[in-house]
Amino acid sequence: MIPRDVDPRLLRGFVAAAEDLHFTRAAARLYVAQQALSRDVRRLEQTLDATLFLRTTRQVELTADGQRLLPLARRVLAAHEELAAAFTAPRPLLVDLNTDGPSTPRTVLDRARELAPDCELMARFESGLTHAAAEIAAGRLDVSFGYADGLDPALRAPLAQTPVRYEPLAVLLPEGHPLAARETVPLDALAGETVYAGAGNPRTLEWTGLARELFAGRGILMAPPAPVAMGKEEFSRVMVKTGNPVLATVDFLDMPGCVKRPLTDPVPLSPLSMVWREGFAHPGLDALRAAAAGLAAERGWLEAPAGSRLPARLTHGPGGG
Repeated sequence: MIPRDVDPRLLRGFVAAAEDLHFTRAAARLYVAQQALSRDVRRLEQTLDATLFLRTTRQVELTADGQRLLPLARRVLAAHEELAAAFTAPRPLLVDLNTDGPSTPRTVLDRARELAPDCELMARFESGLTHAAAEIAAGRLDVSFGYADGLDPALRAPLAQTPVRYEPLAVLLPEGHPLAARETVPLDALAGETVYAGAGNPRTLEWTGLARELFAGRGILMAPPAPVAMGKEEFSRVMVKTGNPVLATVDFLDMPGCVKRPLTDPVPLSPLSMVWREGFAHPGLDALRAAAAGLAAERGWLEAPAGSRLPARLTHGPGGG
């Protein structure tokens, strides 16, 4: 018998488990107990009269029925969101800008607010796409920006993304640092330096991974974990205290007691993407996507300059040298 009523919550749990192939991780992503997720999957299997997973002590695999259900379940959940959006006034859209201050995401948000003045686009500052991606998957955040191709595949699976900008990288230096007198800093000039790139911060794993790839083979050392500083003044204080240069983007906010210098030879680029939940619909999201596309076209944000370098794992756009 064909089931007529399937609880969307059961489908949501199934999709998370199918994407992670790990019930404990999937439960954590949904912020439910692992036992509750297992119970929901069993209920769904009973409702459909089908076995969806093969579970052993070592691994979890989708059965043929599970593989058949996955795209159908995603479409059903997307339809539920679309239905809810069509008959309710749009709620505020929660947009993570990573940090408070001038930035590419802030520029996109400001343009989107001009395009959709009737939408409430609320800024948030989650300090790292790894953390923000989990918040988006759990429904506590709607949109974020960052190096999406550097996310763990399980975190990236439930997200849609669009490229926004190839951001040139820079280095923050304490005033008085030998390299601070230069207008630009060649990458090779950082050889022997210990550079901070968020190591030890679980919110910014994608950024630390980008830095590890950039530093590899250049004699640039990764700075050990430092206290996670919240706010401009605290960040500046900790930076000056440790004396370590900090990897940043050219648009990163200016810090008291520090200077910011673009990196060159080659110019390293950080591929900034905008991400949201797959299937999510909202007029504010439409405005953000239109704003990002328009700004990229106007300002050449997605044109990689000659002699620049993109990460090896980039999955869209031209490769780097």
